[in-house]
Amino acid sequence: MPIIYLDQKDIPTHYYNIIPKLPRPLDPPLHPATKKPLTPDDLAPIFPKALIAQEMSGEEYIEIPEEVRNAYKLYRPSPLVRAERLEKELGTPAKIYYKYEGVSPVGSHKLNTALAQVYYNKQEGVKRIATETGAGQWGSALSFACNYFGLKCKVYMVRISYEQKPYRKSMMKLFGGEIIASPSRDTKCGREFLVADPNTNGSLGMAISEAVEDAVSREDTKYSLGSVLNHVLLHQTIIGQEAMKQMEIAGDYPDIIIGCHGGGSNFAGISFPFLKDKLEGKKKNLRAIAVEPASCASLTKGKYEYDFGDTVGLTPMTMMYTLGHNFKPSPIHAGGLRYHGAASLVSLLLDEKVIEARAYEQKEVFEAAVLFAKNQGIVPAPESAHAIKAAIDEALKCKESGEAKVILFNLSGHGFFDMSAYDNYLDGKL
Repeated sequence: MPIIYLDQKDIPTHYYNIIPKLPRPLDPPLHPATKKPLTPDDLAPIFPKALIAQEMSGEEYIEIPEEVRNAYKLYRPSPLVRAERLEKELGTPAKIYYKYEGVSPVGSHKLNTALAQVYYNKQEGVKRIATETGAGQWGSALSFACNYFGLKCKVYMVRISYEQKPYRKSMMKLFGGEIIASPSRDTKCGREFLVADPNTNGSLGMAISEAVEDAVSREDTKYSLGSVLNHVLLHQTIIGQEAMKQMEIAGDYPDIIIGCHGGGSNFAGISFPFLKDKLEGKKKNLRAIAVEPASCASLTKGKYEYDFGDTVGLTPMTMMYTLGHNFKPSPIHAGGLRYHGAASLVSLLLDEKVIEARAYEQKEVFEAAVLFAKNQGIVPAPESAHAIKAAIDEALKCKESGEAKVILFNLSGHGFFDMSAYDNYLDGKL
């Protein structure tokens, strides 16, 4: 099984910003109260100035601070793996590669932006960060990053995941994070959610409302988000940049790039550096597929319109594919994909038909995950397994057509803390 490693000197020196290459300009985010275009001052109570500048930047490449690159050396560059055993199992002429982000200390790609965000907050004197988390991968990443740079961290975890994934809580606590089930009684909006429905499973929209309320109510605290926003997708492009070097070493270039999709960060991370070639006309036939759960299918079933990023309406309104900020997703095990909307950048590219989107049901995703685990020896996170399912489907299409296409997907995290979900699948309880 060929594994392609890079040297630490190959860790990217800059983040790649796709905004200058977009087919049309982004629609401006709107102030939640006035509905007027957002200004940097409007975001100041929530984010540090450096991240606000990145959010609105038109520069194609943004330098990565040396302190952040040094932190990345804990686990980067991540390996690129040729899934030869899976190819043989499927009997496909396709070549299947995956970029494995589960090697990070917290087991997912989320640390790539967590370290950057906490660094920029620390540089501006922030002492504490509030955030939300779905499955717990983002909460774990931010807890680790806050511990690394010496900040405090408060995590509002969607209640159903808080109950389903106890070891994610353990990891956050281990790294010094304070974690509470959302909706909680710690915030005004949380108490209101509980009055409306005492038995609610919660949602990422609710947890975001709580974290934002927490941040704006304290002078020592800022808010941090693990997906959706431009600067978050920006930080994740180190994945795709490394993958480009590794694919070059392999002597291949992907025909199809695949990533699971909740808010958009890992899909953007693997695909945006390659999509630069497509947008410049160098690789016109390159396909990029964002894969989401059928039960929370913002890209395939949502409307392309302005919407809030949270349930209450505290966050700016952005142009996105959305199921509506009041949407309450079913309690699937892929908690990190249970979000009502999509990143503005991903949404625009889908609207322009630069990328594709598809949705799968939970059981077929777990079927693909088990097949992958048996052949490649890695138990994938339920979120990442959506990308595996799409990769298998594309490889089987190649089997039918006889085409030897090159397929690249992002294995955004391992599922070692999701074994209860696998138990439910194997016991026929899903």
